[in-house]
Amino acid sequence: QVQFVESGGGLVQAGGSLRLSCTTSGLPFSRYAVGWFRQAPPGKEREFVAAISRSGDISYYGDDVKGRFTISRDDAKSTVDLQMNSLKIEDSAVYYCAGQVTSSAPRLTPTLYDYWGQGTHVVVSA
Repeated sequence: QVQFVESGGGLVQAGGSLRLSCTTSGLPFSRYAVGWFRQAPPGKEREFVAAISRSGDISYYGDDVKGRFTISRDDAKSTVDLQMNSLKIEDSAVYYCAGQVTSSAPRLTPTLYDYWGQGTHVVVSA
């Protein structure tokens, strides 16, 4: 069974940085295009944050995080990281990573992803 696992969440002051990491077991990691989404508050629609292609050469970002967040992948370590800088209070959310094998391209829509992690909490304080 494929499981995605996020780590790196926590509490940080506004203006600070956090680095989230996503990994999985199952298929070789290079088979997945991976995306990050966030949700706040619970029950609200998941918002697209960033996504990276299977090869790592294409990445997309949500408008709210462009210029502040960077997505990267290291297939040797089976990880996709989300470096978050200049964090704002409104970045507080549960962050989820997700993987899909249907397309090599990054996807912006949550329903196009096959596998999800349980989420990691990010809280940005004033």
